[in-house]
Amino acid sequence: MSRLVKLHARPKLNSPNMLASWPGISNVSMIVAKYLKKKLEFKKLAEVEAFHFFDPIGVSVENSIIEAPRFPKSEFFYWKNRSGGNDIILFIGEDQPAAKGYELANCVLDMGIRFQVKRIYTCAAALTRIHHTEEPNVWGVATNQQVAEDLNTYNLLRSGNLHIAGLNGLLLGLAKEKDMDGTCLLGEVPMYATKIENPMAALAILKVLTKILDIEINTSDLSQLAEETKERMKQAAATAMGEYIDYFTEPIWEYGTEEEEEEEE
Repeated sequence: MSRLVKLHARPKLNSPNMLASWPGISNVSMIVAKYLKKKLEFKKLAEVEAFHFFDPIGVSVENSIIEAPRFPKSEFFYWKNRSGGNDIILFIGEDQPAAKGYELANCVLDMGIRFQVKRIYTCAAALTRIHHTEEPNVWGVATNQQVAEDLNTYNLLRSGNLHIAGLNGLLLGLAKEKDMDGTCLLGEVPMYATKIENPMAALAILKVLTKILDIEINTSDLSQLAEETKERMKQAAATAMGEYIDYFTEPIWEYGTEEEEEEEE
């Protein structure tokens, strides 16, 4: 692991939990992680040597000058719980590698093992028939039966069979192989709005996650963003419905005009 991760600090952490996040459907996972990082005083812990996992496919140009190739960041942060509870390690990956996802997931878990992480958490979107005006539920899945039973105290919906795409899911599969406790919290997202960022689902997850981690943060900013997004979705849905009606229907007065012209002839 030493050649893949560059440490910036060597803190003594109190039985930390780890939240790992990569971009996914409706960006739910990243919204949760970045909001948590914004509200708590996280410090830089380490960064993954990105060139081992990513191959840049181009460069940026600013004012006619070519910039050096930029790799997606994959960084670890840590937060010390001043109340004496569990500390938190936060991993945020800007992108998911095209080919070395399994290796990157192992790299993240190795950091967890190094700092004796108590439990691994990820977040994701659960695609359901929910409407964007409804409050999303949160589903919970776990790497073992004991962790699943722990989730019962938080009134999470329990699913049957499902598939969690990408590293937000794969990480917990590898955690299970390593006998590490892990949980994925999934916020409901409308099937018709998968390409739109969904702060409503992220807010629902964050409310549950803060209870599980026994921390308090102000979620008013995210609540406001959620309401604004609901309104944008409402407007988008109205526009889409209007275009649908215009495309597949014809004003009834056009038929009347044709009939009158035929009678005159």
